[in-house]
Amino acid sequence: MTQLTDYTSSDATELAGRVRRREIQPSELVEQAIAAIEAVNPRLNAVIHKMYDSARAAARTVSPDAPFAGVPMVLKDLDGFVAGEPYTASCRALAKFVPDHDAEIVARLRRAGFLFVGKTNTPELGLLAVTEPALHGPTRNPWDPERAPGGSSGGTAAIVAACAVPIGHAADGGGSIRIPASACGLFGLKPSRGRNPMGPDASEGWGGLTQAHVLSRSVRDSAALLDLLGHGELGAPYASPPRPASFLSGLDDAPTQLRIAFSTGSLYGKAIAPEHAEAVRDAARLCESLGHRVEEASPRFDRDTLVRAYFVQVAAGMAASLDEIGVWTGRTVRSSDVEPSTWLMAQIGRGVSAADLQRARDHAQQLGRVLAQFHQHHDLFLCATTAGPPPRIGELAPTRVERMALGLLRAFPAQGLLERVLADLGAKNLERTPNTMMFNQTGQPAMSVPLGVGPTGLPIGVQFVARFAEEDLLLRLARQLERARPWRDRRPQVCA
Repeated sequence: MTQLTDYTSSDATELAGRVRRREIQPSELVEQAIAAIEAVNPRLNAVIHKMYDSARAAARTVSPDAPFAGVPMVLKDLDGFVAGEPYTASCRALAKFVPDHDAEIVARLRRAGFLFVGKTNTPELGLLAVTEPALHGPTRNPWDPERAPGGSSGGTAAIVAACAVPIGHAADGGGSIRIPASACGLFGLKPSRGRNPMGPDASEGWGGLTQAHVLSRSVRDSAALLDLLGHGELGAPYASPPRPASFLSGLDDAPTQLRIAFSTGSLYGKAIAPEHAEAVRDAARLCESLGHRVEEASPRFDRDTLVRAYFVQVAAGMAASLDEIGVWTGRTVRSSDVEPSTWLMAQIGRGVSAADLQRARDHAQQLGRVLAQFHQHHDLFLCATTAGPPPRIGELAPTRVERMALGLLRAFPAQGLLERVLADLGAKNLERTPNTMMFNQTGQPAMSVPLGVGPTGLPIGVQFVARFAEEDLLLRLARQLERARPWRDRRPQVCA
């Protein structure tokens, strides 16, 4: 047995290979992960529930034939139950809830041989793009602990970026894989709608907006996990899209000349920071140097209509989530059980009519048709993942006046005021993260690739979007970019 001295620089695929070659035991990997988490988590607050004892027990019984036997990973404390482990979604109403079964995605990860060493922090019920829940406190970005790691998969992003584990479970209902990937210098792929399982406890996640996958430091790990996770789920509301025999095996086949459209604009906001716009232009030049055909172009759409449609779906989903929590816990959720912004969004959702919700879904589906036409002329669309650097911790917290207003709306949820708040959300709340929600609405695959570095050393991700079900094209380009401009050797300030 050889001593593993480069655990923190190894991806999941490499660690799995070493276990298969009997160079290291699963139990040794678990101890490496535990030591790494203990080293960085006090500064990051990324892991909010430790599963060390169960991981040690699983290491003794994991099947050596499993493809990722013995590889440690973390699970987001949202978007998937783990049997016998707390599930809080950072919500006080779930503080004592322990499910008795695995979600399908967790079951598949378990069968693949992964060892779960902890659950990671998330904003309450995944609502915000920063991970600062009242229940668990803020998670910090390992590149700059004064800044946020993004959300809602911020805890997973922070602990993977800090090299404590090679890979982590994540999910994306409006950018929650891609935004933290950009903030933390990771690779983050949101698969096509219906590719990975969401059940059995979630039907379609915010009306089909949410998709689950992983955050990783290497492209090949993401491809390998899509092979493991991305097949049909019994009774799912969406059929798994057609897929290649293996995303991983085709990874090293460089894509033929691609037609790539790029934009430095803000899709659902007003402006992109200069360094993030330059990261897009730099990525376009890199793609051109690799032989692809690049031109500046962007799809046309009605921004205000689509932003409102997005928030209507999220609000309706939030109202349904609080009702569902009541079923799980046997207790009706009260306003004191959740954060003011969560309650407000749920109140908006309760005021949405069935016709409003159907129109929102219709607008999203029409957008899908617009993008499908756009992709008749462009294989991929390139834009900024986020509009600027990650915010400082607490920067986006409600002001005193806003807290007072939220309190009034809690007590007197007048429908007219709620409608004004809904309009306000669209006008102001997407300025920092304006470019990801569109592709949750269309269901297309999209990825954030950590190609850029800002003037202060913070990573900058750029987003590539493909036609529906063409994750293979995204992954092959990502592999090409990873080879042309490697990012795995970059190390954040807080690193195991």
